[in-house]
Amino acid sequence: MYTWDFTPVIANAPLLAQGLANTLKVTGTALAFGVPLGLVLALLRLSPRKALSWPAGFIIEFFRTTPPLVQLFWFFFALPMLLDVEMTPFAAAAITFSIQSSAFFAEVFRGGIVSIERGQWEAGRALGMTQSQAMRRIILPQAVKRMIPAFLERSIELMKTTTLVATVSYADLLFQANELAQKTFRPLEVFTVVALIYFTVIFAASLLVHRVERRLAVSGETTVH
Repeated sequence: MYTWDFTPVIANAPLLAQGLANTLKVTGTALAFGVPLGLVLALLRLSPRKALSWPAGFIIEFFRTTPPLVQLFWFFFALPMLLDVEMTPFAAAAITFSIQSSAFFAEVFRGGIVSIERGQWEAGRALGMTQSQAMRRIILPQAVKRMIPAFLERSIELMKTTTLVATVSYADLLFQANELAQKTFRPLEVFTVVALIYFTVIFAASLLVHRVERRLAVSGETTVH
């Protein structure tokens, strides 16, 4: 019979807390760069000029369809060889997940923009606005409200995906948990606690998503997924 003992895990709680902080750091960095880059990619893909829309479409589809672990390994191992630069685990993770998340956010932006009725564009032109002014003042404010639940859901998925950074020795929560399990010889207790930490953080975020969706449903807005 296995005897559970969480004492070593509790004693090393600061180590897991630091790992969680590093996980949130990677996630936050990827969101900070991924969201604006996603908007740029979405606008380029919606451009009537094929010289802009086709490259943007290729980037979006490439980073949406290739495995994120392969992307992470490429930025961490291959890119430094090509550019003769030093790549830290955090830099590789930040670049990888910023670009990868931007591809998904681009589709969220595109879906939100095309969901706005054509009459809104015509109203902007009737007021003497250019297409860019109508996009900035009329279309995007309405589209963003519809996209909020999809953005939050994608952010949750991004946090799950960042567990891959442990493979390049970045000290995220999973990496710290593995180190602690090897040091204490208590893998069951360590990974049980880690699973509960992920569950608590992600479940709280999921509740926020559902709450936002309900509020938007009450206000009559349609969400974009």
